[in-house]
Amino acid sequence: MDKNMKLEEIASYIVSNGKGILAADESTPTIGKRFATINTESTEDSRRDYREMLFRADGMKNNIGGVILFDETLRQAAKDGTPLREVISEQGALPGIKVDKGISPLDSSPEENITGGLDGLNERCAEYFELGAKFTKWRAVIKISDGLPSQEAIKANMDALADYAKIVQENNMVPIVEPEVLMDGNHSLESCEDATKRCLSTLFESLAKKNVLVEGTILKPNMVVSGNESLEQAGIQQVAEMTLNCLLENVPSNLPGITFLSGGQSDINATAHLDAMNKIGGNPWKLSFSYGRALQQAALKTWSGKQDNEQAAQEAFSHRAKMNMLAAKGEWSENLEG
Repeated sequence: MDKNMKLEEIASYIVSNGKGILAADESTPTIGKRFATINTESTEDSRRDYREMLFRADGMKNNIGGVILFDETLRQAAKDGTPLREVISEQGALPGIKVDKGISPLDSSPEENITGGLDGLNERCAEYFELGAKFTKWRAVIKISDGLPSQEAIKANMDALADYAKIVQENNMVPIVEPEVLMDGNHSLESCEDATKRCLSTLFESLAKKNVLVEGTILKPNMVVSGNESLEQAGIQQVAEMTLNCLLENVPSNLPGITFLSGGQSDINATAHLDAMNKIGGNPWKLSFSYGRALQQAALKTWSGKQDNEQAAQEAFSHRAKMNMLAAKGEWSENLEG
């Protein structure tokens, strides 16, 4: 990859030809929980082995345009001494880095959260750029319950996303802005739609005020889905249509790409929703994926911490990567799942 790629070129490359993003930026506590489900101890070496296995899978090529890393992983080397970021680059993907510092309660509304990490961000970004990162990610978490989200929480989180994005672009990296409306709860599809619209309209107002270059930015939103505890679950087509309407009303046409988070959806639903949106088509931006569990879950279970299972786990990951690339082109169907 050319070291002097412009921000617009980096953003466009990540979502070119159906490619999407592998979110492998689980924090050390989070990956510890994932490893616990397969009875595997989380150590620096086991975390390295697992991620190296994913990054070396054949399915990285042509399907994955970027990989979001945790700080530890950006600095790690593979077993043979090759830096993991170079393993990623050799597969034709760009390395990126999660830069937020997690969430804490919002002073004005303690039931809601604000994402931290702006302190020292400029210095961290300068170092990450030197380490080879091409893009970054910051996640805001918005929850729906009685009377929530408040406009204060939305504004505080979207302003922080804009401040983050500006600092990242000043350090020659592409910011991924992630305003996640959580699917946790028994809320309706319409409640999710309302909260998502409010987040997106506020976010792009904030980005404009900070003079963030939209063409050098990627949006990582939730889809408009029913709460996971709701008795009425919207169908694939309804989710696709409502999500697209929400985006068309609130997202500028000069944004290069929208890479959805899976947010706890099943592997198949995450793929099916993305495919349905791309089958509707006619969108000004690329619609792709930035999935964590929906790309990794099958591989993680297959691997189960055992070296003998690595090839089968890579095949499981490669399959999901290929399915989602096809969905990003509107070319997926369930009979391809085998």
